[in-house]
Amino acid sequence: MNTLPEILTEQIIEENNARTRLRNDPYDPVKGDPNDPGRFLLDVAGFKQYIPLPMKGEVMVSTLLKCGSVEKYLREIKGCDSPETRDAFTREWDILRSRHDFPYWAAKFAYIKKKGGGDDILFTLNRPQRKLVDALEDMRRNGKPIRLILLKARQWGGSTCIQIYMAWLQLVHKTGLNSLIIAHQGCATDEIKDMFDRMLAQYPEDMLYDGFEGDRRPSRPTERVGGAGAAFRVIGRNCKVKIGTAERPDSCRGGDYNLIHCSEVGLWKTTARKNAEDIHRAACSGVLFNPLTMILMESTANGTGNFFHKEYEAAKSGESQFKALFVAWYEIEQYSLPFSSEEERREFAASLVMGRVAQQAVSDRRQPGKYLWQLWERGASLEAIHWYVKERAKYSDHGLMAAEYPSDDVEAFVHSGARVFDKYRVEALRAGCRTPALRGEIDGDAPSGERSLCNVRLNQTANGALAVWKDRPGCREEKIDDRFLVVVDIGGRSRLADWSVITVFDRAEMCFGGKPEVAAQWRGHTDFDLLAWNAARIATYYDNALLVIESNTLETRETGRQGEADQSCFLLNQIRYAYPNLYARRRSEEDIRQGKPLKFGFHTNTATKPMVISTLVKVIREGMYVERDEGCLAEYLTYEQRQNGSYGALQGCHDDILMTRAIGLHICFQEMRPPQVADSSSYRGVRHQSFF
Repeated sequence: MNTLPEILTEQIIEENNARTRLRNDPYDPVKGDPNDPGRFLLDVAGFKQYIPLPMKGEVMVSTLLKCGSVEKYLREIKGCDSPETRDAFTREWDILRSRHDFPYWAAKFAYIKKKGGGDDILFTLNRPQRKLVDALEDMRRNGKPIRLILLKARQWGGSTCIQIYMAWLQLVHKTGLNSLIIAHQGCATDEIKDMFDRMLAQYPEDMLYDGFEGDRRPSRPTERVGGAGAAFRVIGRNCKVKIGTAERPDSCRGGDYNLIHCSEVGLWKTTARKNAEDIHRAACSGVLFNPLTMILMESTANGTGNFFHKEYEAAKSGESQFKALFVAWYEIEQYSLPFSSEEERREFAASLVMGRVAQQAVSDRRQPGKYLWQLWERGASLEAIHWYVKERAKYSDHGLMAAEYPSDDVEAFVHSGARVFDKYRVEALRAGCRTPALRGEIDGDAPSGERSLCNVRLNQTANGALAVWKDRPGCREEKIDDRFLVVVDIGGRSRLADWSVITVFDRAEMCFGGKPEVAAQWRGHTDFDLLAWNAARIATYYDNALLVIESNTLETRETGRQGEADQSCFLLNQIRYAYPNLYARRRSEEDIRQGKPLKFGFHTNTATKPMVISTLVKVIREGMYVERDEGCLAEYLTYEQRQNGSYGALQGCHDDILMTRAIGLHICFQEMRPPQVADSSSYRGVRHQSFF
């Protein structure tokens, strides 16, 4: 009988064969991709193509299907079947399908320079280019403005594909679509202009000059516009193409532009006169949020905290109008290394299986077996992983490899510190994440003060800062003591400051051997006193939960002035007298003997921060709680221990949600009493109310 590793090895070999066949299937954009779910087979006598689904509504397509053959179509619709009518049919079909099918148009009419020299060739999309175009077409076909931010590995022609796609919109879809291309460096402007010249020189005149008759046709396809600078007009389509560079901000100022391509944004340099955000805003502010408009930012990663990193993270989290797209190295055909024999391939597959749980690498030039196994689970072929293993040996640090060949969009943004949390364990928490059941605010009779804790109620509103996954228990549910915990991490007032976060933990399932879970979360910017009273209202709403306020943010504000520390003590004392369940730090025996007063709030310092982070590492590693917010996972994945031993978020990232988990879960497991059903004699197995 075969062992489990042997069975898994055979399964991998079989699956790899299937992946290899799929990758090696010849891609013919003229015939169409039969594996594309967005296409259907138009099969009539003398004509067989996989065409985009939207073409079903075209009269020419429905008529062809009704006739059943091209010959019958020509006789009945065009009057005769002759070489002339067939040529006219071909041209009509080219124009129709070109309007719906970018890969078809590119492979028929868009000439580009051949790498390595030789005659120009027609543009046939490779696999990652098809992934990019699918994302663009999803927005265009649904009548949405095209807004995309692309994080990419190197050397697959992403920029070329974007520029050809923009040209397609200009040459095929609508006249007067002006475009602006912002290159990273000045040398790129000549290359972009050369690309347009090559394409237009061989583009069909009847398609380029549609509507221009006889002597009205221009003698050349383009003309220069404006003064100095790379700007020209495509005369036949009455559209302008301007090429600027991030090195010369004045060349990037927007005007009447509909299509904007910002290239290698992560490499745009910041100087005293300009930064990437200013350049982008000046170029794109005039683009209307309408269909057939496009703003696309693309770049390889270049560290964290810069404009491109922030914009990508905002798009990924759904907070901006852009969609995020990542292209990994293993999606690029050239990053693959064949095996010398079937025996070598089988041995490699077996080693992959045997090492799939190994979390430590045997040298600094190799990746752990678990990492390689994850590449397989993501869809990389054995040949691609084989290439990665060989290439990885060139680098003494994973970060150096990831900078050139990122496997995911987290490691793409290279940093020097050590990641605190195991990303595999963090990903395991994603299973519990989901959209909040509702949003709203917890209101009382006043925004602050004791009256704010009177008549506490949940007001549901779509724009509320409080995300609720689980409501407080209903009146018919069993009472559970020490059930809820509310933790506050205090940020700043302004939009540019850190976020303030209030997290509600529900510990009810711990009564039954289960896990605590995130029940609700408030995140926003507000004054410190309003935040504290809001937290007290939320704690009141959730059965007078234990309320833990991180006090060091109040006690040591940026100015370090004594008055602000006094203000924090005053604020916490106000809440203490109004709210009955405010967290106080444990006092030592010496403090008790000397009669020192209680200190309210959790103080995060050089002693307590490593303590709560260590607890969080263990909780995540062992899957000891249920997370609901994907934004928290993003903070876990960008949290590092720096070279000086301190902890913190990567530059440009946040740890506000993370700190409420660290403090809350430490208190949940280490300081609070276990939750108990209040009257166990009457307990009848009734669980608490949940939206899920």
